[in-house]
Amino acid sequence: MAKNDKLHVQSSIKDENKIIARRQQIIDAGVKLFKEKGFHRATTRELAKAAGFSIGTLYEYIRTKEDVLFLVCDNIFNEVTKCLTDFPSDTGTIEGLKQAIRHYYLLIDQMPEEFTIMYQETKSLQKAAMHYILDKELEMVAIFERILKDCVEAGNLSLSEDAIYLAANHIVVQGQSWAFRKWALQKRYTIDQYINLQTTMFLRGIMQFEN
Repeated sequence: MAKNDKLHVQSSIKDENKIIARRQQIIDAGVKLFKEKGFHRATTRELAKAAGFSIGTLYEYIRTKEDVLFLVCDNIFNEVTKCLTDFPSDTGTIEGLKQAIRHYYLLIDQMPEEFTIMYQETKSLQKAAMHYILDKELEMVAIFERILKDCVEAGNLSLSEDAIYLAANHIVVQGQSWAFRKWALQKRYTIDQYINLQTTMFLRGIMQFEN
C-alpha cells in the first residue's frame, strides 16, 4: 500500500504535502455537497466553489467528479485503519475487543455523512475504483477478524473460522447502522449508550454460540 492512498488519483501537482492538504479540502467540500444535492446533481464547478478553489485549480488535484467520490470513500478507510491501530489495547482480551469496537463506533459518530455517502454512491464509481473500495471494506472487516482471532488464540473466546468472519462483519455493519439510522437512534440513545448496548448484545451473542 502506498504511503498515502489519496495519491491513487492523478494530480498535476508534484508537492505531496500540498496534494494531501488540498485534497482534504476537496473531500470536506464533497461530503457537504453530496449530502445536500446528491452525487449526480452536484457539479465540479460547485465542488470547486465549496472547496474555495477556482475550477482550474480543482482540476490540478482531480480529473473527474468521480475522483472526489473515490477520495471521500478512501478517506473513510484510512481513518478507520488509523483509529484501530493508533490506540493501545490488550491483545487477545475481551476488554481489548470492546475498546476496538468503541473506537470504531465513535469514529462513525464523527463521520456519519461520509459513511452514508459511501454506501449510497459507491456504485457510481468506475469499475476499478469500485472494486478498490469494496476491497478496502473487506480489509476493515479483516481488522476485526484479527482482533477476534487473538481472543480465540488467547483462550478468551471459542469460535470457528466461519463464526469469526460473521462476527467481524456484524461489528462493522452494526457500527455503520449508527450512521444510517442516527436520525432516529439519537432520539433515544447517546452514542455511549448505543455502544454499550450493541457491545453487550454482541458479546452475549457470540458467547452463546461458542464451540
